[in-house]
Amino acid sequence: MIKAETTEHIKVGITQGDINGIGYEIIIKTLANPRILEICTPIVYGSSKVASYHRKTLDVPEFNLNLVRGAENAVNKRANIINVFDKEVKIDMGTSTEIAGQLSLLALDAAVNDLKHNRIDVLVTAPINKKNIQSPGFKFPGHTEYLATKFEAKDHMMLMVSENLRIGVVTGHVSVKDVPALITEDLILRKLRILNESMNKDFSIRRPRIAVLGLNPHAGDNGVLGMEEQNIIIPALNKAKEEGIFAFGPFAADGFFGSSSFTHFDAVLAMYHDQGLVPFKTIASGSGVNYTAGLSIIRTSPAHGTAYELAGKNESSADSFREALYLAVDIFRNRKMHNKLTANPLKFSVKEEERPGSEPKLIL
Repeated sequence: MIKAETTEHIKVGITQGDINGIGYEIIIKTLANPRILEICTPIVYGSSKVASYHRKTLDVPEFNLNLVRGAENAVNKRANIINVFDKEVKIDMGTSTEIAGQLSLLALDAAVNDLKHNRIDVLVTAPINKKNIQSPGFKFPGHTEYLATKFEAKDHMMLMVSENLRIGVVTGHVSVKDVPALITEDLILRKLRILNESMNKDFSIRRPRIAVLGLNPHAGDNGVLGMEEQNIIIPALNKAKEEGIFAFGPFAADGFFGSSSFTHFDAVLAMYHDQGLVPFKTIASGSGVNYTAGLSIIRTSPAHGTAYELAGKNESSADSFREALYLAVDIFRNRKMHNKLTANPLKFSVKEEERPGSEPKLIL
């Protein structure tokens, strides 16, 4: 991912996630790097008391979070924090508790409210426990579905991003047994549109090449192992091509990743969660990012969970969270450029490489 150099201080809202997990550890380790403060103004939604507890556990006395009343009071070149809860709270490292779930939601709701009112520019979410956060205010499988509802997104997609791989999924947080019935020609086409638009608008890749995986082993083997490829996926690909989307496949997932064929494409569309995320997390090696494509706002998160087993041990890597923050900033800048191109098409001349899907060179 591009580590953009800019004097513009983009306001990055950061939710604390589960206070008993590694959320604060990866947040503190990321924000302790002075370079982060050169490209953005971080604002943590959480608890200064909880943050202080984790800071002492990590033994980083030189790092401090600047307490502010609201995002509008955030100080540039400082790591800021807003208290969504300022009372004493019991921290049980590595344990799922009811209060941890409640505080996760308080932070998320506060950040989303500020995002809606343009008080922050982008959102980076630390990991939550998808079970203890369940409540009357949160009845979703995860962040993705919650944010899609909050921002009234008809279509959205979980998109996993690393330096050399981007994988979206047709079906997300659903049971594997339900996947075949959910896979339809219309759904695949909708996801391809989202992926194509995101590559263009969010990643500045014009005419991206998108690989589409099959549902069955060996992509159905011409109908021997299943007919979904013949009856659903291929017709969807043909319609996508008619719309000018460069979609190819369906590819057998094992051979596609085993032969490194993924390196020839700008993005990959998998049929279900583990089909895409297992190879992604293997290839990304702990630095992958979860991005919610298709939303009007920008939200990223690390591609891992609460990691209770590592909580409080100062053993967690902040690589994925740091990349999530960088990606959020980069996408904000890419969207800004995209909007300028759209608003003033005659002001820019775009020269493309011969290979479809390559990144354009902008001649101002």
